[in-house]
Amino acid sequence: MEKKTLFSEKTVKIGPESSTDNYIMAIESSCDETACAIVKNGREVIANIVASQIKTHEKFGGVIPEIAAREHLDSINIVVQEAFDQSGLKPDDITAFAGTVGPGLVGCLLVGLNAAKTLALVHDKPFIGVNHLNAHLCANYIDTDLKPPFMALLVSGGHTQIIDVESYSKQTILGETIDDAVGEAYDKVARLIGLPYPGGPRLDKLAQEGNPKAFELPISKVGGYDFSFSGLKTAVLRLVKSFDGKELPVNDICASFQECVSKTLVKKLKKAVEEHGYKQIVIAGGVAANSEIRKKVFALENDGYKVFAPAMKYCTDNASMVASCAYFNTNTFDDIDIEVFSRV
Repeated sequence: MEKKTLFSEKTVKIGPESSTDNYIMAIESSCDETACAIVKNGREVIANIVASQIKTHEKFGGVIPEIAAREHLDSINIVVQEAFDQSGLKPDDITAFAGTVGPGLVGCLLVGLNAAKTLALVHDKPFIGVNHLNAHLCANYIDTDLKPPFMALLVSGGHTQIIDVESYSKQTILGETIDDAVGEAYDKVARLIGLPYPGGPRLDKLAQEGNPKAFELPISKVGGYDFSFSGLKTAVLRLVKSFDGKELPVNDICASFQECVSKTLVKKLKKAVEEHGYKQIVIAGGVAANSEIRKKVFALENDGYKVFAPAMKYCTDNASMVASCAYFNTNTFDDIDIEVFSRV
C-alpha cells in the first residue's frame, strides 16, 4: 500500500509488499491507558510503553472520562519519548505515525490522535488512522506467522463480535452482542457481588477457585451468530438477592457465571468456523486474557483447528496492536482531518 508524506508528498510503500523495513510508531489513548509503541514490519515490537490509569479510577469504581483525558495529557509526551529511548530510534527512522481514531472515549481519543497527527506533520511522514477494534485483531500478528483467512472472536469491554477475516483488508462481522458486551457483563456482575474495579480480572481469579456447576444459569437463545448477556446478568442479580443477607458463595457464583459465558462464546465460534470451513481461529480483545475463555477456545485445537491468541500484554489496550494494524493497512484512514468517533 502506498502512503504519502504530509508536506513533501513523497510516496512511501507500507505493508507486506514493501521492499524495505517499516518502523511504525503508534499511539493509543481510547480509554484509560496512554500507550506508545514502535513495531517493525507489523510483527516485531521494538518498543512498547503503557501508562495505566487503573489506580486513578479505582476509587470511582470505573473510568471517569474527563479525568482519563487529563491523565492522557499528562502522560502523552512521556510515553512517546520513552518509546524512542527504548527503541534507540529517532523520528527520521520512523516510516509512519499512527493513532487510534475510535471507538472510545472522545476526549481521550483526541489526545492520542492529535499527538500522532502532530508527529507526522512535524517530521513529514505519512499519517495512518486506525480503528481500535481492527487493532485488537492485529495483536495476533505480533510475534506470529498468522495470515488470513481466519475466524475471529473479539471480546472486550464494549464489544463482542464474531468476524470473518478473509484478508488483511476484508472483514465481515457475522454476529455481535445485541445488548451487553462480555466485558461489560463481567464488570456489572462483579459489582453485584461486591468486587472492586476492575471487576473482570478479579472475577476470573475467584472463578478458578469455585464450582462451575454450582448454579445453573440461563444461556441466551439469540439466533445466528449474535449474543445477548443482559438476561444472564439479571439471572445473577436474582441469584444474589435469593441469599437475602446470608453469606454469598462468591467463588461458586463467579465460576458458574464464567462457565455460562465461555460456553456461549465457544459454541457460536465453533459453529462459525465449521460453516465457513476455516482451520484458523483467533481470539482478541481485553477479555481474551480471561483464563476460561482462552482454555475453551484453545481446546478447539483438539478438533484440528489452529488457535491464535495475543500475549497477555497485547490483549488489553496497547499501541503495538495499533502499529501492526497500520502496517497491514487493515481498514485504516489516511486523511489528516479524520475526526475521532465514540462508537462503531
